Amino acid sequence: MTVAAAEDGARRSTWFWAGMMIASFAIISALRITDAIGETTGFILMSCAMMLIIPLTRAGLARQRATGHLSPAVVRYTRRFMIATFGYVLGLGLAVWLHERFGLDGAEAFAIALLPIVPIFAMIWAMGRYLVEEEDEFLRHRAMMASLFGLGVVLAAGSFWGFLETFGVVPHVWAWWTFPAWAIGMGVAQCWMAWRDRSGEEA
Repeated sequence: MTVAAAEDGARRSTWFWAGMMIASFAIISALRITDAIGETTGFILMSCAMMLIIPLTRAGLARQRATGHLSPAVVRYTRRFMIATFGYVLGLGLAVWLHERFGLDGAEAFAIALLPIVPIFAMIWAMGRYLVEEEDEFLRHRAMMASLFGLGVVLAAGSFWGFLETFGVVPHVWAWWTFPAWAIGMGVAQCWMAWRDRSGEEA
């Protein structure tokens, strides 16, 4: 298989898994907003959808390897992020189970709420460490631009929905959606920049 063919295959896989993740989050959110599913079911389904990050990450690494953009810092970042992702899924599942089974409140509820929160902090830390450790200025710039785009998605969507909610147009949505929205926005930005670079090379 030629390098070009490997790159094309990796790019298609990346778009496929990114689309699957975005579609899953959108469907689950719509079901939750319309009360078609309960809170617990929504949490569980969202946790399962988060597992799509595994094939998405593998496809992304394959694409970066094919294009020569796979640096040691990227490998370390991916390893840290994946560990934190597994911690998030496990922590969220355990927190929901404990809350539903024992009906904890007060300090106990605060403690179990930390189970999914701490891994999210670890993901953010992993992103920060990558920006510090990445020696390739081009890759570091791309990561920063993608992160800023994800942040823009969160700010725009949060403000838009918040004002609609204030005036009673839409129902209340829990704030935990912010991190998945940031991650999705960052992934979309990475894919768009890769497509733009590819289009420029072909042109």
